[in-house]
Amino acid sequence: MISLGLPIWATLLLMQGSACTPTQPATLPTAPSPAINNSAPSTSVPASAAALQVGAARFDQYLPLLKGKRVGVVVNQTSTIGRALLPDTLLAKGVNITAIFGPEHGFRGEAADGATIKDGKDERTGKPVRSLYGATKKPTAEMLQDVDVLLFDIQDVGTRFYTYISTMHYVMEAAAEQGKPVIVLDRPNPNGWYVDGPVMEPAHKSFVGMHPIPVVHGLTVGELAKMINGEKWLAGGKQCQLTVVPVQGYTHSTRYVLPVRPSPNLPNPHAVSLYATMCLFEGTDVSVGRGTDTPFEVIGAPTQPSTRPYSFTPRPNPGSTSPPQNGKLCYGEDLRQTGNDMGFTLKYLIDYYQQSTAKDKFFGKYFEQLTGTRSVRDMIVAGKSEKEIRTAWEPKLGQYKQLRKKYLLYPDFK
Repeated sequence: MISLGLPIWATLLLMQGSACTPTQPATLPTAPSPAINNSAPSTSVPASAAALQVGAARFDQYLPLLKGKRVGVVVNQTSTIGRALLPDTLLAKGVNITAIFGPEHGFRGEAADGATIKDGKDERTGKPVRSLYGATKKPTAEMLQDVDVLLFDIQDVGTRFYTYISTMHYVMEAAAEQGKPVIVLDRPNPNGWYVDGPVMEPAHKSFVGMHPIPVVHGLTVGELAKMINGEKWLAGGKQCQLTVVPVQGYTHSTRYVLPVRPSPNLPNPHAVSLYATMCLFEGTDVSVGRGTDTPFEVIGAPTQPSTRPYSFTPRPNPGSTSPPQNGKLCYGEDLRQTGNDMGFTLKYLIDYYQQSTAKDKFFGKYFEQLTGTRSVRDMIVAGKSEKEIRTAWEPKLGQYKQLRKKYLLYPDFK
């Protein structure tokens, strides 16, 4: 692990962020910022830094549960309280942290997409850092032998295929098997203002889709943890001893802008808002801009018409060491001016399939892991409209919406 002899948050402040062009939305820092930046259009409820208090900051709700315990923290660079990372804050308060567990992109959130994360030691604190991304995604009994309670505090972006919620699932599952309590410190969902997309079918279960929930699930991590536990989705139908510390002042109408980028390739609020729509392209031959300064804000491929209004060439960078379509000129679109209220749509996916010069190579096997169903691919190939495709997934989506109501911790959107 990197150490400059500084507190963890200070070391993070020195990480280099993605370049930002004049037309690109402001880039989120890779490290804690002085205050939560919250904004909202006039149609939604604004979230002020003073009004919102994330679960991690509500010490009176969970510090008593840690007293006299050996604590394992599941955290990354988003696990902030003001300008400090959670481990720094808890250690300063005398909490006995015995292990730090890191998800995809690592404890400090600096590893490239898909990179194997290795175990190590945090040189600043001397605490062991145990990887939950790579060969071991589920904590083993050995990894938990010096842990009495697990504390999960990671910022999610509200989509089924963002792997931090899969890490949470495996942490809960291991805790249930080993008899360890789990405390989830909740955080707002930046895409928590709507629910949309096909519900995942069991045949397509993977690390990028572990639960029968839609692409945009409309839950915070705390609410989802309650659903996973309550619906007995852990292996063998087990349930863990779960405590959720809610966010104070949050509702599902709150439009929350993340204070720290959640992963290297989601550098700004606009990319976060587009992520649900754009990520489906990861299962096709279309690049979403990995290997550029604008990941998840541009789309294009060599197999698209050269008359498309925008072009780019992906090249290796710190966030993507081997990007799709590496070194190839991609024709497509720049979506940086589309705003943050588009929601989830198939219109780009349908258009890019229809305009592809290599339709037989457009879809890859990974596509079904992202959509969670075969029907989306089949209906696009058959020439169906977005309205027709939505009609096909609506019954299961409606059932999920009813289920979701059981686990809400906050007032819902209208």
